[in-house]
Amino acid sequence: MDRRKFLKLTSAGAVAVSAQGIFTLSGCTKQKKPKVSQKAGWFMSGPPKYTVADAHFHYVDFLQQTKGTAELIKAMNVNGVEHIMFSGMPLVKKWDKDEPVAPKYYMEDNSRAYWYSATDFLVARAVLKLPENERYRFHPYICAFNPTDKYAVDHIKRMIDEYGDLWEGIGEIFGHRDDLTNLTYGETARANHVALDPVYDLAAEKDLPVSLHNNCTSRVKLDNPLYIYEVEDALAKHPDTRIVWAHAGLSRYLNVDPVKYTDLLGEMMVRYDNLWIDISWLVYEENITSGKPQYDVKDCWLKLIKAFPDRFMIGSDAVGKYENYGFNIRKYYTLLDELPEQDARKVGKENFISVLPKRVRDKIAARPA
Repeated sequence: MDRRKFLKLTSAGAVAVSAQGIFTLSGCTKQKKPKVSQKAGWFMSGPPKYTVADAHFHYVDFLQQTKGTAELIKAMNVNGVEHIMFSGMPLVKKWDKDEPVAPKYYMEDNSRAYWYSATDFLVARAVLKLPENERYRFHPYICAFNPTDKYAVDHIKRMIDEYGDLWEGIGEIFGHRDDLTNLTYGETARANHVALDPVYDLAAEKDLPVSLHNNCTSRVKLDNPLYIYEVEDALAKHPDTRIVWAHAGLSRYLNVDPVKYTDLLGEMMVRYDNLWIDISWLVYEENITSGKPQYDVKDCWLKLIKAFPDRFMIGSDAVGKYENYGFNIRKYYTLLDELPEQDARKVGKENFISVLPKRVRDKIAARPA
């Protein structure tokens, strides 16, 4: 949001800034007033209502397994997904010798996870095999590096040297991430780790957006988010780097106060014009909306997104499998329906495209309508 638009909203009473510079949304209640209910799960029936971009997607799971691109393209077509952020999985789950059953997900046992550099090669290979008429829809990101290793940037440079302009972004970079952090070998990753400074700098140099997962706090520090400063450090130190904060900084167990948290996010949006937010994963069901069966968007979240319609994007956060892909895209209809048509296009699709490299945006704009 530019300063002129922000001041206009302020004068209209939709947005206010306190003497301490705290962003607030007047009249923001914890949940919207009840409205006429639609049939539960209405967004799952019929053809897709919107043409959207999936701004958060993993081609493989925590075992580096995938259902492949052919099945993915079918799922995209059925659910109106024109563009997709296409990343691997930077970690792989270890099957310990003492575990009798092979884990299928990182939380299934106490075996550790470790950084897995081959995931970028899996992504590159898949993209290079895509049919030419589908290639423009896929936007590959580099993610296969340990974000606590000061050599991490060298891996990114090697990927760019090997595949050139195939890459269109960096991430998802894992910082603080609930149970996964505790199960990962080595030092705790965080958004402002010294190893990431050259990564952010290279992203700016190469005109690449960065997708960053960094929980806003720990599960026992919900009143005063503990790790916000880490993200703010990265944003302030690297103003030329476009950072997309995955899941709005939320995760499992982080049941923060929605009013206070949206105020905090609003203040960050005002302060850092290099910040975007994706609202993918379970945070949509558990934090942003009322959850089952209607998934009504909470009033304070809706007002925040309306105040910054250029800065939010949606995503499936699918990991290699697509059984629930339709739900994890169409659930956002409950948000998009609440936005003005122009803002719904931005949040649903255009904001994701806006953070991609200029060379990519130009190609998309040049395509026949």
